[in-house]
Amino acid sequence: MGTTRNPASEVEAVRDPAEKPASHNVWPGTSAPLGASYDGGGTNFALFSEIAERVDLCLIDDNGEQTCIPLEEVDGYVWHAYLPTVSPGQHYGFRVHGPFDPPAGHRCDSSKLLLDPYGRAFAGDFDFGQALFSYDMGAGDTPPVAETLPRVDSLGHTMTSVVINPYFDWATDRPPKTPYNETIIYETHVKGMTQTHPDIPEELRGTYAGLAHPAVIDHLQSLHVTAVELMPVHQFMHDDRLLRMGLRNYWGYNTFGFFAPHSQYAASRQPGAAVAEFKTMVRTLHEAGIEVILDVVYNHTAEGNHLGPTISFRGIDNAAYYRLVDDDRSMYMDYTGTGNSLNARNPHALQLIMDSLRYWVTEMHVDGFRFDLASTLAREFYDVDRLSAFFDLIQQDPVVSQVKLIAEPWDVGEGGYQVGNFPGLWTEWNGKYRDTVRDYWRGEPETLGEFASRLTGSSDLYEATGRRPGASINFVIAHDGFTLRDLVSYNEKHNEANGDDNSDGESHNRSWNCGVEGPTDDPEILELRARQTRNILATLLLSQGTPMIAHGDELGRTQQGNNNTYCQDSELSWMDWSLAEQNADLLAFTRQVTQLRKEHPVFRRRRFFEGRPVRHADEIGDIAWFTSAGQEMSQDDWDNGFDKCIMVFLNGGAIREPDMRGQRVVDDSFLLCFNAHEETVEFAVPGEDYAQEWTVELDTAEPTSATEQAVQPAGELSVPGRSLLVLRKVR
Repeated sequence: MGTTRNPASEVEAVRDPAEKPASHNVWPGTSAPLGASYDGGGTNFALFSEIAERVDLCLIDDNGEQTCIPLEEVDGYVWHAYLPTVSPGQHYGFRVHGPFDPPAGHRCDSSKLLLDPYGRAFAGDFDFGQALFSYDMGAGDTPPVAETLPRVDSLGHTMTSVVINPYFDWATDRPPKTPYNETIIYETHVKGMTQTHPDIPEELRGTYAGLAHPAVIDHLQSLHVTAVELMPVHQFMHDDRLLRMGLRNYWGYNTFGFFAPHSQYAASRQPGAAVAEFKTMVRTLHEAGIEVILDVVYNHTAEGNHLGPTISFRGIDNAAYYRLVDDDRSMYMDYTGTGNSLNARNPHALQLIMDSLRYWVTEMHVDGFRFDLASTLAREFYDVDRLSAFFDLIQQDPVVSQVKLIAEPWDVGEGGYQVGNFPGLWTEWNGKYRDTVRDYWRGEPETLGEFASRLTGSSDLYEATGRRPGASINFVIAHDGFTLRDLVSYNEKHNEANGDDNSDGESHNRSWNCGVEGPTDDPEILELRARQTRNILATLLLSQGTPMIAHGDELGRTQQGNNNTYCQDSELSWMDWSLAEQNADLLAFTRQVTQLRKEHPVFRRRRFFEGRPVRHADEIGDIAWFTSAGQEMSQDDWDNGFDKCIMVFLNGGAIREPDMRGQRVVDDSFLLCFNAHEETVEFAVPGEDYAQEWTVELDTAEPTSATEQAVQPAGELSVPGRSLLVLRKVR
């Protein structure tokens, strides 16, 4: 049968296309590349399915009518054809005929129009009615069987894949390739960053084009940001449960299109327009010297658990793409808390991941990836194996191995917390850094030694695997959790707006409200909160390693105590740009500290401190630790669980590693004085062996840190309670 119409309520309107429609000339095509590939003359279609008995390519016209073409060529379980009449803008999908046998792990259902796993663009939306599901939604927990399959056609109820034009003028685009030790990452959200910016035209707000607007780039450059880490921009699904509650999947950790930029972030609503707009954004950011890192979610898909919709992978080859429970293959392994886990043990699932990564580097020109719940990808069986096939493939890949690779080194499964255990090629979100810095500044005991380790690049976590300080992605705040302002304003989460009775989100936040929960007019508490904010920002940006700032923390952004805004696509989560004027002092302070880091390589060394003289003639090592009394730290001092003061001397004249051109690096020397006690503490500045005169470069007790106070060696220096003082050696 050639063309059929599929009304919304029609049951099983799919019929076998007995012959090829006369309107399309079908050539054999090739089994590679997978997906829909337009070459300027026509389009090759290729789909992997080992379990399929037949695959139909369905072309959808502007009226929602389908033309079904059987793919008769099969090589290595890849079904393919070339259609010289198909050009960019064509909507399409697949129907896979095969076994529906959930106990055996198979869920083929030809009544479902399936999205291309390699689709470069998608159009339309999902309506979450019976048509998307391969079981009777009204039958409760009754297991589905082939005899009771509802067979409701999903055409008209699901999205469609779209053929794109792959050609784009990249002009002279080059990746910035910023070394890790010179990198400052800014984690942000395409929509949240731009939705309320007054200088961005309204039609560009919330879009890729908006993120590339000069107003945004100017702001990033003023902070000396070298890379934006974008929360998920792969095409994702909004959860039906959230939509029924009047909410949306704002964060986007619900991917189904690993090759497609999310269409709702495009200023143009033309099918496939997001691809060119995304490329233009990357090209523009590169021109400004800013890299683009994608937060990617290869650990699971939007199809969820056994009760989820059938939109793509499930109906194509369920057992190949998903980890199934060994003794009950109708159920899915769930290491992510989202219902399923991608099957990184299967070569075709691994191929999908690797092909997607290479595509985003070679065709979309991105500069790296942050892997959500990366431990899940390392699970070949039940344990996290850092030598798993996934890491082997990454290591040897000539494209992917050359970009920034950042792991979120944990998942929700047993043994999933793997900070410090990823292979040498990888950097990691350092969760131990986050926890230690939070604990230190809120005055927790027995944190001094741990704090010193995190401040100097976490060599205890990364040096043994041949990695350098840049492997530690230092962060205190990320999208998941409190904003920095809320971290110093709330003891408890306040997630009532999410509709789950405040049961969602992390309950142990290592936060401190400074005396009052939430908003207050008390000037002393407000001053303390502001100081704590400056303490955390300064510590983050002056630590060895690669710092990551969460968007809006430089403006004092609040989420009103909500630490899990995954479903809040609203002003609660968006950047409030009016704060740039209201909190101008904080913005100026952040710029001052990022400038200090940029100007002084002693704060961003490529290699770990040695803690001893670099040459025999030197008497002073590259780093030295002191008590507030000016004495070098002893083991007893490190073990003193109640001391919250420490000084660290950074010797700018003892940097052993050369710069990128092989030249010796010589910098100023600095003395950092940390006081996490409540009261002012008198610090005894080290003697003339270290400096003949110091000047105050940074003082977190001052709103703008504007001071040129001179400090003499071996003198007393008052450091206010809960503050950080940075001294620079003058001579």
